Amino acid sequence: MGGALLTQWCAVAERNFPDTKFFVIDPTNDDSLSSKSDRVEYMCEPPAVDACGFDLVIVAVKPQTVAEVLPDYASRLSSDGFVASIAAGCSIERLQALSDGAAVIRIMPNLPSAIGAGVCGLCADDRATDAQRTLIERLMEAAGSTMWVADEDMLDRLTAVAGSGPGYVFEIARSYVDAATALGFSAEDARQLVLGTMAGTIAMAQASDLSLEELRTGVTSKNGTTAAGLDALNGDGVLGERLCDTLTAAYDRAVELR
Repeated sequence: MGGALLTQWCAVAERNFPDTKFFVIDPTNDDSLSSKSDRVEYMCEPPAVDACGFDLVIVAVKPQTVAEVLPDYASRLSSDGFVASIAAGCSIERLQALSDGAAVIRIMPNLPSAIGAGVCGLCADDRATDAQRTLIERLMEAAGSTMWVADEDMLDRLTAVAGSGPGYVFEIARSYVDAATALGFSAEDARQLVLGTMAGTIAMAQASDLSLEELRTGVTSKNGTTAAGLDALNGDGVLGERLCDTLTAAYDRAVELR
């Protein structure tokens, strides 16, 4: 995810961040993470303490390695530098302790951020300045839309909806394609029909001021084919209950991982 976000940032850097340079410290020297941009400098280890003053350190490592990595960068932050983290389940309190009390902003991106169509949750501690919040918001808007939440519990709830959400959507689409295939379409045609229908419907909803219920009603003729299909899909309310159970299970797991 860190590499995907870097690609999006570099794509808009000339317009949005003309004076910004990114440094990537990757001990593995993995070429697959490289972004082809002269704004990015790759290192196998951090520079000497007196050779830099980072305005922002972005934690983009696995949560279990944060404690090994982050403390080494606290002394490399500039006087008004801060930490932003996409490490899931790593709390603001823990990040502060590992960065010598620096201001911290947690970021919860979802998978479509990799193509600039993500939904990102943001949560800042009380030390983060307006300028720091604005910088992170501008960075993440390069990868999609953003939403600030008041505390980390709400960030866990956002994770259940948006962070894990692409998995739900992929599973719904997979089941939809399977159903279309069972109706007689080839796997290729079923995929085209289903993904095209889903993409067009979502685009229409995003462009409309009508509620989702109003949009659904507008496409549903009384006693027609859509009405029959909707009755089979959720006439007993089971779909709604299953989705509530899905989000609750994901949120409960996020709480367990704190």
